[in-house]
Amino acid sequence: MNRQKKKKRSKWRRSIQKNYGLYLLILPVLLYFIVFKYIPMYGAQLAFKEFIAVKGIFGSPWVGFEHFERFFNSHYFWRLIKNTIGIGIYELVIGFPIPIILALFINELRNKKFKGFVQTITYAPHFLSVIVLVGMLYLFFSPTNGLINQLLILFGGKPIHFMTEPAWFKSIYVFSGIWQQMGWSSIIYLAALSTIDPQLHDAAKIDGASRFQRILHVNLPGILPTIIILLILQCGHTLGVGFEKVFLMQNQLNMEASDVIATHIYRAGILGAQYDYSTAIGLFESVINFCILLLVNFFAKRMSSSSIW
Repeated sequence: MNRQKKKKRSKWRRSIQKNYGLYLLILPVLLYFIVFKYIPMYGAQLAFKEFIAVKGIFGSPWVGFEHFERFFNSHYFWRLIKNTIGIGIYELVIGFPIPIILALFINELRNKKFKGFVQTITYAPHFLSVIVLVGMLYLFFSPTNGLINQLLILFGGKPIHFMTEPAWFKSIYVFSGIWQQMGWSSIIYLAALSTIDPQLHDAAKIDGASRFQRILHVNLPGILPTIIILLILQCGHTLGVGFEKVFLMQNQLNMEASDVIATHIYRAGILGAQYDYSTAIGLFESVINFCILLLVNFFAKRMSSSSIW
């Protein structure tokens, strides 16, 4: 046993000495996750304590699941869950397939100049900040001089207060996000498409397959493992609706549809200084997302050979 352990240690040391450059490259990434992701996890115990600043995290008394019960019994609990899950599923159903379709479309373009033009146009919105994007939304959907309402008036309609109507919030949020991210998200699918063996297309052409049939029976199966992995990861963020964009689009008139878990944590934790209560809500959100990730990964593994683990 001792000899086997010594052999393993020597192999491990030789591997490090041989590939020390690769280990140095990955070291900053490991340090980032350790410092900013793992070490702060000790603060999760605030969810089970009544935080008293002068006593600190370790000195504060335990209260068990009191904060979770308070959140579950609150009158806004179901509104937060409904809005958060609603936006998450909306993004998944509408937003997930569009980068795939865009990648398949770009991959079929034969004119290099036009292909580069399409890629530039679709990638560019990704580099806009959230503040700039939301500012553009307010300009475009302004009820007085916004482009969308001007077109409605031109065709005999009446102006709509898009940014204050709860019924329009989710659609504006999701479709503006699709417009901003679809080009950037399509890059990974284009990379996967580039790995497909050209001989498969040649064989399909010989069999008389049309371009659409080759997309359906060659390209899609070729990138299916990538699609499944990204689908699993996105399902794991169903409750992880981002805070910044929702907060910037949120106002008192659309609160019925825009109030999500992230904005409630901000109001309770930052504005209300209820650090223990907001930590409990954040922990609840993370646990649910993790359970969804495990469940989707399980079914993906059962139905196909592709899964995260």
